[in-house]
Amino acid sequence: MNTTPVLRAPAGDIPSLHWQGGPVDCKVCCYAELRALPGEQGCEPGYACMQDAYARRIDRFFRWHPLLGDAQIAHPYFEVRAIAARHASVFRLTTLIDDPDETVRLQIALRLPLAQLSRLANDSHREVRIRVAQRLSPTSLAALRDDPDYGVRELVALRLPLAILPTMAADPDRAVRMRVAQRLEMPALLRMADDAEPEVRRIVAERLPAALLSRMARDADWRVRWEVAQRADTATLELLRDDADSEVRQAVCERQTPTFIGVAHV
Repeated sequence: MNTTPVLRAPAGDIPSLHWQGGPVDCKVCCYAELRALPGEQGCEPGYACMQDAYARRIDRFFRWHPLLGDAQIAHPYFEVRAIAARHASVFRLTTLIDDPDETVRLQIALRLPLAQLSRLANDSHREVRIRVAQRLSPTSLAALRDDPDYGVRELVALRLPLAILPTMAADPDRAVRMRVAQRLEMPALLRMADDAEPEVRRIVAERLPAALLSRMARDADWRVRWEVAQRADTATLELLRDDADSEVRQAVCERQTPTFIGVAHV
């Protein structure tokens, strides 16, 4: 006797519903024969079912039967195509590059071979392009420098080769320029000392060589001047000693006052 337990839908789970509406009818399913198999060898309406509208149940079905992914990447229901794409052969994924649903394209952006990934670089959905920017090789990212979405450009700024990164120093978005300032090397970094946003200039002040910090000692924002005071040379500290902001003056005082640590003698 087969003692393998039959799996049932968890108590309190949402009701089973066919992806086209109405109840799930196992008799018309192309995998109806699986109902006779036990446990994860088969399927279970309301728990692991490809015909269900609920993505979690579809996902469970394909985790039990990953080899069926190839057969279902053209399924009319987008959730089935998206989940089947997680298991399908990578050689079949190019057929989904122009899928009408972004959920499907999001999945293939995670698995598509790098040689094909650039075909999604101009996708209409920002989340797809973000995933492309996360996976493309650094040398292939230049095409996304002018992406209309700042989130995509942020990722590009984090991964773009340093030799090309200066081309993003004038990006229209502050968050992108902050990413650029965190990585940029001299002398390009120095050119960002006059950025319009204090958050960007503060990062520049954190990273500039100490000998060049004097040019930022009169910055309009106290946070930038405070960063200058943390590393500036003696001459620059003198410029900040009577700063209008008390936090800056305190930082200068701490730098100019030697600290002696007594050594206990036994």
